[in-house]
Amino acid sequence: MTVHFVGAGPGAADLITLRAAALLSTADVVLYPGTYIDAEVLSHCRPDARRVDTQDLDLDRITAVLVEAHVAGRDVVRLTSGDPSLYSALHEQTRRLDAAGVPWDVTPGVPAYAAAAAIVGRELTVPLVAQSVVLTRTQARSTAMPERESLAAYAATGATLVLHLAVTRTRALMAELAPFYGDDCPVAVVSRASQPEELVLRGSVGTIADLVEEAGLRQAAVILVGPALATDHGRSDAESYLYSTERVTRKERLR
Repeated sequence: MTVHFVGAGPGAADLITLRAAALLSTADVVLYPGTYIDAEVLSHCRPDARRVDTQDLDLDRITAVLVEAHVAGRDVVRLTSGDPSLYSALHEQTRRLDAAGVPWDVTPGVPAYAAAAAIVGRELTVPLVAQSVVLTRTQARSTAMPERESLAAYAATGATLVLHLAVTRTRALMAELAPFYGDDCPVAVVSRASQPEELVLRGSVGTIADLVEEAGLRQAAVILVGPALATDHGRSDAESYLYSTERVTRKERLR
């Protein structure tokens, strides 16, 4: 049998893929991170499926459940919040499964940052304003960040920043970003995107920390920072060349 790593999306049960729903509907065993996934996502599971909440399990214990299910000939789904390509411990788990000779595959999901951007109604790449998005995190009670991946290095580019696993350090992070983006740069914090407890905070580099602390946010939040989040960028020419009159006219001339 194969262990399926499946992106559960940001939380809402209807924001998972058709493939994810199909895999959940046939799985004998489903492992899920209870801290981040709304319980409604599990409504796609068979009623008799064994459900294992991994929030209090370490990687070795999680692997033991996966290997045990595989040996017993059971279909297994390992749900991850958002998309497995970001902060899902996919590498660590699949390395252990490879060592145990257990086959696995990956089904992508809607990432939390995409859901957050949709909720605030903003494109993260605006022509002439920001054309790059940096997905990163900061170190608190977590694995150390590589020295070359400093927040200042990314901020110096002026790209749109998406900060994961960082909401408890919002004030310190905004102080670090202020010299690059300015206190007035827009910031949005989305907690539990698409879930019943969803909370959206809108502010700036200079004000967002107060809002986060007042709301008491401690986890399951994404921080979006950058000028692309502004309602008015002050540039009437900030439009995509792909859909511009100039490009269409040029194509017509070449016919």
